[in-house]
Amino acid sequence: MSKMLHKSFYLILLVFVAVFIASSLVVRAQYNYALYGDNPILGMQQWSVFLPVILLLLGSGVWLYALCLKLNKCSPKVVIPIVLLCSLVIQIIIIFVFPRVPTDDSQTVLSLAMNMLYDQDYSSFETGGYLHMFPFNYSIVLYLKTLLYLFPDNYLVIKLFNILFSTLTTFMIYLIYKQVNDRSTERDYGVLIFAATYLPALFLNNLIYNDVIATAFLTSCLYFIIRFVREKSWKTIILAAIFLAMGNYFRSIGVIVLIAAIIYILLNMRSIGVKKVVISIGVLAMLFNVPTWTQNAVLQSSGAMSEPVGENAAPVYMWLNMGINLERFGFWDNMESYQIYQRQANYNKAESAALFKQEIGSKLSEASASDLVQMYYKKIIWTWTEGTYQMDRYGIGNESSIGAGRGRGGGIAGSYIYTNAVTELLQGDSAYRTGLLWIVYVMNFLMYCFILIRLVGGIRRKRYDEVSLILVILGFIGFYILWEIKSRYIYPVYPLLVVLSYMGFKDTYDFIFHRKGTLEQYSLRKR
Repeated sequence: MSKMLHKSFYLILLVFVAVFIASSLVVRAQYNYALYGDNPILGMQQWSVFLPVILLLLGSGVWLYALCLKLNKCSPKVVIPIVLLCSLVIQIIIIFVFPRVPTDDSQTVLSLAMNMLYDQDYSSFETGGYLHMFPFNYSIVLYLKTLLYLFPDNYLVIKLFNILFSTLTTFMIYLIYKQVNDRSTERDYGVLIFAATYLPALFLNNLIYNDVIATAFLTSCLYFIIRFVREKSWKTIILAAIFLAMGNYFRSIGVIVLIAAIIYILLNMRSIGVKKVVISIGVLAMLFNVPTWTQNAVLQSSGAMSEPVGENAAPVYMWLNMGINLERFGFWDNMESYQIYQRQANYNKAESAALFKQEIGSKLSEASASDLVQMYYKKIIWTWTEGTYQMDRYGIGNESSIGAGRGRGGGIAGSYIYTNAVTELLQGDSAYRTGLLWIVYVMNFLMYCFILIRLVGGIRRKRYDEVSLILVILGFIGFYILWEIKSRYIYPVYPLLVVLSYMGFKDTYDFIFHRKGTLEQYSLRKR
């Protein structure tokens, strides 16, 4: 029964990945603020660019992988610190070369942190305030307030902490790879180098928000969950629970990882034992909301809030309503849903929830089955194949303020503290910026191709070692079928895509170049 369930999860993800790949052969998902404004774009695939970039990246990948194999003779105690240090240096260079200033929500949470620190101003929790509507973002406000209190008041400090969290994620990617691919007899430094130079992760350190932090915690949680299933150690499950609670505190998607972790533990009940399974699930569940409960208790006891936290916050139905939109297929609906909550319901959670349910019902009843199928197809394809996690806007930024962005009257969100020769080269929709976005987009496509190879190989050999990663990815796919979308929202799964795609690339390389010894050891070695 357990093996059947493992295989089913592999097959479900395989179907989705195959759809991503097949669709990308015809359709190109884009997010380019200079050309289209804040809009999700699905256009025809441009094979005159697509194919040459595929060949370029494949050739580069093979060459770099061959170089990485030469590092096998070097000690991890030498290679790992050097790679992580080099990654740190690259990330620091990027935040100096692209000194993007906070905008949108990142500017709002930073301003609130400064108001609370310097003026003791908690008015944002009052009716109509940002934290009244979105109290879950108090976690990032509190985090920024703490950094501003402890360190010099500038963007650089916050971005440097982003870099530390991003580097932690890189290290965890390598550790997860070694856990799920323990049959490999090699050092596999290639996956570490790939993670350390993954372009979206390098650039999104410029985003002063919760994505980078939550990704580090949730990735660390998954690593310790895998270790718990293998080692049955109470220490590992407690660490997993702590990382999960912190990850969920910063970004309220931890429930996806929690559900995946519970399923993964239940799938291994026979080896873990019923008693340990029950206790481990209990530990994960009990610690899950402790940070939020503690925060809320402190806020109410201090008098910062006049009513319980979240009592009249925007309901989840607002984001579900945004997620149903035929024209923009679930992308930001230009304040339409906000106006229902703010104006029609006057910031009342219960009233707005009822209005949103009516709106959702109307949308579903008025749209034809064909319209809904097309919308959900576009929604899935754009979210998962855009590939850059919107680093064009959130990572690179742009100084332009005149005539840029067809979707909006003003300039691109994300100007610079200062400009330099590199920012000038990547101005607007320049060839350099377009080329960079193409590279990241095609890299994402190739990752899916190698993930497909890995999934097919796992099913054929009846080897399901990566099911923990697959459960989390499937959870994100299912969740963002219903929720409002941005390709940035799936950033927390990039570590898992890196691991699976590298495994597929390694399998392909070994097969093509007839590394039979490696393949035989890999497939025949018993755990």
